[in-house]
Amino acid sequence: MPTDAATTTPRSETSGSQTLSRGLTALSLLADHGRQSIQSLADRLGVHRSVAYRLVRTLEEHRLVVRDAGGMLSLGPQLVVLARDVEHDLQSASLPHLQHLADELGMTAFLAVRDGDDAVTLVTAVPRGVNASVAQHPGHRHPIALGAPGIALQAMLDDATWRALGHDGPMHPEVERVRSRGFAVSANEVIEGITSVGAPIRSRGTTDASVAVVTVGQPDTEALGAAVQRTARAIEADLR
Repeated sequence: MPTDAATTTPRSETSGSQTLSRGLTALSLLADHGRQSIQSLADRLGVHRSVAYRLVRTLEEHRLVVRDAGGMLSLGPQLVVLARDVEHDLQSASLPHLQHLADELGMTAFLAVRDGDDAVTLVTAVPRGVNASVAQHPGHRHPIALGAPGIALQAMLDDATWRALGHDGPMHPEVERVRSRGFAVSANEVIEGITSVGAPIRSRGTTDASVAVVTVGQPDTEALGAAVQRTARAIEADLR
């Protein structure tokens, strides 16, 4: 019996799409969790080690993943080449201000952009002269429903857009405080023990962005809120 070509997907296309999806997921896992073994990556992907090995070999060939002498995997240099023109103006405008903020506060500062329903770290600045700080790698993503940078991005949406992203419930309670005081605060939402403070960057055309800092303990969130707002305004001024 003939099949309907318009509704039947060739097996090879399905397999190729699945392989591509797994490869992209592998890159995201390395961005989120850092260096790991092939077995660890296979476990996170939910596939056999042999499948993960084939994925890694392909990614290595394109320099998207590199493997050290001990067999540990990390993101490769080709990703830098691919990413250099992504929001180039925003990266260029934000980096010096983020570095100033990180050095001023002694905390990791970063800029996140909204990708659908996720907040994705675009640029990170680590404080100089500080022995230890909370890591926040470019490419890290988490739902905008959680965390100060995500909440700051939520505050830039209207209710219709929020629902269109698939949310039946209301926005985070902190959103109203962002709209009234200018910054968001969250603790223990994305990572246990971590506090983040973020502020929206407005006048960005079609890309929503926010600036944030992350730290441990119970910081002075009012002082951090004032600092991230100053940074957000400075970045906005450079983008005009």
